[in-house]
Amino acid sequence: MTDAALSPPIEIALPDLAATRALGARLGRALRPGDAVLLTGDLGAGKSELARAALRAALGDPELAVPSPTFTLVQSYDAPGGFEILHVDLYRIEDPEEAVELDLEEAFADGACLVEWPDRLGARRPADSLSLTLTMGEGEADGPRRLSVVQAGPSWRDRLAEVFG
Repeated sequence: MTDAALSPPIEIALPDLAATRALGARLGRALRPGDAVLLTGDLGAGKSELARAALRAALGDPELAVPSPTFTLVQSYDAPGGFEILHVDLYRIEDPEEAVELDLEEAFADGACLVEWPDRLGARRPADSLSLTLTMGEGEADGPRRLSVVQAGPSWRDRLAEVFG
């Protein structure tokens, strides 16, 4: 079964960085094995902040240092439920074939993945995923944003209200 486009998409106003982090924390608490969250948005839109907050909540450590995987491409974390969570940043990938070398298919099946720049996966996007788009508002870097829940696979349908209210 593939992702189902939400029509219309769920739109959420995020007035500041604290709101982005709070939403990320709700997302992190909802993560379970087999989940893939695909984060799209321009540079500085808040993808990494959302992912960091999700990881801190999923791992139960609000002070956890969560480095950006921009240069390593993948950061791995052991979740309390006995599964792995990957934070993936594909910004530097130029061809979807390069993503094959990261062995993400296994992680998509058994662990949870937070993927920034998922368009770089091409046709290798996981079938049952949650696709989010962050858009920056005008003004400061920690200012208002908009989050759109664009697609939600079947396993996410029952959790949308839990995460996005």
